[in-house]
Amino acid sequence: MKTLVLGIGNLLLCDEGVGVHVVRELLKADLPSGTEVMEVGTAILDALPAIESAERIIVVDAVQADGTPGTIYRMPFDAFAPSRVIASMHGFDLSRVLALAGRTDQPRITVIGIEPAVVDWSMDLSPSVANVLPLAAEAVLDEILAGATGASGQGASTG
Repeated sequence: MKTLVLGIGNLLLCDEGVGVHVVRELLKADLPSGTEVMEVGTAILDALPAIESAERIIVVDAVQADGTPGTIYRMPFDAFAPSRVIASMHGFDLSRVLALAGRTDQPRITVIGIEPAVVDWSMDLSPSVANVLPLAAEAVLDEILAGATGASGQGASTG
């Protein structure tokens, strides 16, 4: 099964770029075959060719859910309301990119989200988010491995 991991976020906005930082950590790990990891940042359209062929997609991004900064969430993609505008902070939202891919089937999409502490001009993560990078990378790896075995967890944890 081809699994695509997308690290999304704006590296110029502190914790908003956490998805990119997490996939950078993940790239240091020994990943199962059939896993592709992409540092997308704000250029989600660059991932279009990989999205077209992925059976599973794991999105790693900042998720504001009013939790404690650094909380790691695992949730299905359909838990997010689709955007009513064409552009987002990432240029296009994933729903529209999936439509552009022209897929007749829907890949299984899971979001690993990290609660940000600071979304403001800075290229550095806040300490509370930086401290959970290894845990967030581990959560993504667990999701990859769970998908390979058919198991899957859900919920949130605090780092």
